Amino acid sequence: MRIAVFPGSFDPVTVGHLDLIQRASVMFDKVVIGVLNNSAKKPFCTVEQKMEMLKLSTQDISNVEIESFDGLLVDFVEKKNAVAVIRGIRNSMDFEYELPLAQANHKLNANADTIFLATRPEHSYISSSAVRELIKYKADIKDMVPEPVYRFVMDEFAY
Repeated sequence: MRIAVFPGSFDPVTVGHLDLIQRASVMFDKVVIGVLNNSAKKPFCTVEQKMEMLKLSTQDISNVEIESFDGLLVDFVEKKNAVAVIRGIRNSMDFEYELPLAQANHKLNANADTIFLATRPEHSYISSSAVRELIKYKADIKDMVPEPVYRFVMDEFAY
C-alpha cells in the first residue's frame, strides 16, 4: 500500500488544502492528513476542531485518514509507513521555504520523498493566515474555505 502524509497546521482548513487532498488521494492508496499539534503557537482552532472540520470536509474521500501529531514530521511519516510527504506550493517563496525542509526530511528518512503539488491558480492567493485575518474583520470567506469550516466560523464568531 502506497501511503502519503499531508502535514500541516490547517488553521483553518482552506479550499486549497482540500484541493490538494483530493488530488493526492488519486495518486496514493491512502493519504494521512497529519494535523500538527504545535504547542509553541497560539492556534485559531483547537486540534480537535481542525480534525473535525477536516473529517467533515473529506468525508467523500474514502482513502483519507486524519490524525494529529507533534514532534518531527519524519517520525510521523515513519510511524505511518508513508512513502511520500505532500506539500502544496503557491509561489516561489513557498518553494524556497519548502525545499530545504524536504531535503532535511529526506536526509533523516530516505524512504519518503516530498512531492510538491502546485496550487491551482484560483487558490494561489488563499492561505490560512489570510483567512484568519479576514475572519478577524468579519469579511466574506465563503469561497476560501470548505462548507464545514464556513459553518464553524459563522457559529463560533457570530457573523
